[in-house]
Amino acid sequence: MAHLPSRRRLALAVPVVLSLTASLGFLPTAATAAPAAAPVVQAADAGSLAYVVNTKVDRRTIESVKKAIAKADGTVVATYAKIGVIVVHSANPDFGPRIRAVRGVQSAGATRTGPLKAAGTTDEGAAQPLTAAEAARTASASAKTEASEPLEADQWDLRAIGADKAAKINPGSKRVTVAVIDTGVDDTHPDLAPNFSAGQSANCVGGVADTSEGAWRPYTPNDYHGTHVAGEIAAARNGIGVAGVAPGVKVSSIKVSDPDDGLFYPENVVCAFVFAADHGVEITNNSYYVDPWLYNCLNDPDQKAIVDAVNRAQRYAQKKGTLNVASAGNSNHDLDSDAILDESSPDDTTPVPRTIDPHECFDVPTQLPGVVTVSATGVKGTKSYYSTYGIGAIDVAAPGGDRYQIPETPSANGRILSTLPGNTYGWLQGTSMASPHVAGVAALLKSKHPYASPAQLQLLLKAQADSQACPTEPYDGNGDGVVDATCEGGKRVNGFFGYGVVNALRAVKW
Repeated sequence: MAHLPSRRRLALAVPVVLSLTASLGFLPTAATAAPAAAPVVQAADAGSLAYVVNTKVDRRTIESVKKAIAKADGTVVATYAKIGVIVVHSANPDFGPRIRAVRGVQSAGATRTGPLKAAGTTDEGAAQPLTAAEAARTASASAKTEASEPLEADQWDLRAIGADKAAKINPGSKRVTVAVIDTGVDDTHPDLAPNFSAGQSANCVGGVADTSEGAWRPYTPNDYHGTHVAGEIAAARNGIGVAGVAPGVKVSSIKVSDPDDGLFYPENVVCAFVFAADHGVEITNNSYYVDPWLYNCLNDPDQKAIVDAVNRAQRYAQKKGTLNVASAGNSNHDLDSDAILDESSPDDTTPVPRTIDPHECFDVPTQLPGVVTVSATGVKGTKSYYSTYGIGAIDVAAPGGDRYQIPETPSANGRILSTLPGNTYGWLQGTSMASPHVAGVAALLKSKHPYASPAQLQLLLKAQADSQACPTEPYDGNGDGVVDATCEGGKRVNGFFGYGVVNALRAVKW
């Protein structure tokens, strides 16, 4: 993405946008729906910090803790009684230590290092448009291959995992929904509108779900990350633009990005997992890490509380039947190493470099128990140069794009092509793009095996993946002559690819 901090660890490149015109045989560009309004931060909250307070789940304890919160000058914003998480605002600098000493409180901490700000929007940068002639060239190449979608010739990623062939057998069931927990989704996009589920969509910014019409949409066209992810999962095969991995399933949007700084704060993500679970979502895609810490260390009370709160929410979703899929990250870190230098945290104020132990400090939500952790590959099938990895940390891999790995496609672009707001299309690369490929394959598996539990789906994902051995030569992802990473493990399971690269065609045949 153009900004999305570090960003979003997730999508690394500035997207290239295709504006499709009627003269090329595409649907005319529709008027873009009004962007979602930014949530309002109450004046009384300005200058406060946001907290998560995690308690025992019995009603008596929760009510007692609420009274203690008020005495400590805190204001309850939301209560998730089923998981024992309370979202609080407080300007009291001693609120954290005071509330942690309260009976029944199991952990509590600030979810950011700077005070809450008045709501506003932020410009994350402009996209780079392609000409109509360039779009026509791709459409012409697609027609020669009898692809059903005008831009499919540039979707090397679909062919890499057999998704183009899988769609002819089983495109996925309308009874399966993948929720995109992200920056919002433009559901007016003609490639997304046929498969969009408004009833399973919301804006969770602030920790409270807003289900009003369009609240789930991006704040501005520059908040395109979630729309790109949604298209990778379920862009319809309707003769317009591109196709998703599972073009027959439903996709919904749960927006969690802050309008002021674009960050994904813990209370927003807690809300998202609970909302998804309570609204019958089968799979969530999580192409982000929870801000403001790239890694949350359990020896820090604030960071421990963040891990606790988000884990309670995602475990609740699992218990309700939701499989959570997440991107591994774009830092090229080895999650099984002895130490990692984290230079980006906290990202809401001034980062302070620190060395962390990845076995004691965790990237949330991707390293939480039961979450499917996804690394990225390029068109050559090797690890993308940016992709985080680690034996025992990566579950499966999928195409995420790599600008150093060039495909034989009309645009010769090694990134991933998908939908963007305002009836446009563009390329991004990152583990953000790999995760939705896995979410799409999981949706195909869920369509074929509707009674499979999240744990069973994860086992199926690993079993159907194409095993990929570690490279035989030293890994130099960007070709500069320097070894960038070391792959450990065997052919069946290793640190670069986990159990292998997902296979959509095999998923629909099983």
